[in-house]
Amino acid sequence: MAQSPSSYIREQSAQGGLLSTHKVLRNTYALLGMTLVFSALAAAATMAMGLGRGAALAMMIGGFIMLFVVQKMADSAKGLPAIFVFAGLMGGSLGPMLSAYLALANGPMLIMQALAGTAVVFFSLSAYVLTTKKDFSFMGGFLMVGMVVAMIAMIAMFFFNTPFIQMAWSAGIVLLMSGFILFDTSRIIHGGETNYIRATVALYLNIYNLFVNLLALLGMGSDD
Repeated sequence: MAQSPSSYIREQSAQGGLLSTHKVLRNTYALLGMTLVFSALAAAATMAMGLGRGAALAMMIGGFIMLFVVQKMADSAKGLPAIFVFAGLMGGSLGPMLSAYLALANGPMLIMQALAGTAVVFFSLSAYVLTTKKDFSFMGGFLMVGMVVAMIAMIAMFFFNTPFIQMAWSAGIVLLMSGFILFDTSRIIHGGETNYIRATVALYLNIYNLFVNLLALLGMGSDD
């Protein structure tokens, strides 16, 4: 039986959408890998230069400014160099913190454990979404509420800064970033995010915050 024109058009449209999604996903993971490597090199450079916390704070502020620049330029050719500037600043801001951990007796082990934990969480959650094709868009509201609560808790930490509160906050951020990995990966494969530069930034921030807070949890645990 011959296929009707409308059915053929719908089928071709679905195939085109699937190919487009695969392209966004492939480009996102390729760019994510490059930005993470570039961040690692920037962190190594700031560690070698012996930069202090003031420089780290300045680079982090610069990174957040570049975050808005990247979002604005994501639809143009300028988006690619912008995202590498962003990744370089964010990676460089980690240098002083990593140097402080490396000065500890078990510091190198803590950093390796945080890196391994970050990799396991990211690849496990991403693989789950890619394998099951489950739509996690329903988590958007919960994650936004979680971000607001995290911001309020961060402000409260300036007044009630205890080891328990610090540990609880870092654990909460780890759970929140895990949820964002599910949500952001789901958005890519279901067509909710069609710009691979913006998709890369989202996943990069998930990984960055996941690593920093896993390292903080490990560091606090080793102190006990």
